[in-house]
Amino acid sequence: MNAPRCTAEDYIQFLLATPKAYSATEAARVQPDRPDAPAHDAFTRLLHRLEPDPQTLWREVEPLVRRTAGVLVIDDTVLDKPHAQHMGLVGYHWSGRHNRVVRGINLVSLAWTDGDRVLPTDYRLVDPAAAPKRTKNDDFRDLIRVARERGFRPACVAFDAWYSGKENLKAVRDCGWVFLTQVRCNRRVNPDRTGNRPIEQCGIAATGTVVHLEGFGLVKAFRIVARNGDTEHWITNDLSMDEATRLGYAERAWGIEEYHRGLKQCTGVDRCQTRMSLTQRNHIGLSIRAFVRLEWHRFTTGVSWFEAKVRIIRHAVRAYLARPTLTLPRPATA
Repeated sequence: MNAPRCTAEDYIQFLLATPKAYSATEAARVQPDRPDAPAHDAFTRLLHRLEPDPQTLWREVEPLVRRTAGVLVIDDTVLDKPHAQHMGLVGYHWSGRHNRVVRGINLVSLAWTDGDRVLPTDYRLVDPAAAPKRTKNDDFRDLIRVARERGFRPACVAFDAWYSGKENLKAVRDCGWVFLTQVRCNRRVNPDRTGNRPIEQCGIAATGTVVHLEGFGLVKAFRIVARNGDTEHWITNDLSMDEATRLGYAERAWGIEEYHRGLKQCTGVDRCQTRMSLTQRNHIGLSIRAFVRLEWHRFTTGVSWFEAKVRIIRHAVRAYLARPTLTLPRPATA
């Protein structure tokens, strides 16, 4: 049997270099001239050959993170597939970007950050067809379990209100970890032993107020009022946490939003055109590994993800401008 002509690293480097077209055909077109250059079907076979496994991502990221420090952040994003009718993993999911339910692939991410870098360490893909009864909350608890088995002891685990159900809170608490999460305005708490009522009806200070969360136990709640009047409620199981600490963790947690944006804009994670669930999983996994390379390059050199991408094609633009080919015919001379 002949050895494969392309590897996962070849595909990852293609994802980092290409500015727009993310297909096996384009990957073959841009290969350097050599006798054994892979054809498009070599990249197609690669996506069918690999076994999608987040463990591969962890083996690459493990040396780059400090498991006894930093913040773990869990959030999800939708990879838009509005026109996909026969594509694996595609379903209907709520999109914060569109503020409505859209068709796409739901990616649940676990990222580690120390404030200077954001590195994805694990992920799950929601498969509506294979596991219709499995929810994102099941994925949340699975990510927490695996992180604990890998030896993480984070300063805090941060997530948004979607994952603030009591079973998730108990899962984090059972690990002996501190959590910080937003909750909805109707989340029921008991601030003064007079009965549970919506948190928005309670006197919650910006500096924090200890209350009893229904079905969970004591938490410290914070009410944050923005300049435009919008109100946020945060809770933590660390009853000694102050507002400055909460703010620091919340700012670090925002890094996962930047990660999802960079993943989509710089690696083409949502632009794979294959139909099979297997190939979609492999493309998404390889895109996440491509982002790890971008983020490590940014951390070690100070060059942003976008500048790193532009530098790759800048040489091609310069070469074209030296000898442009898209020109009009020269006017005839008398």
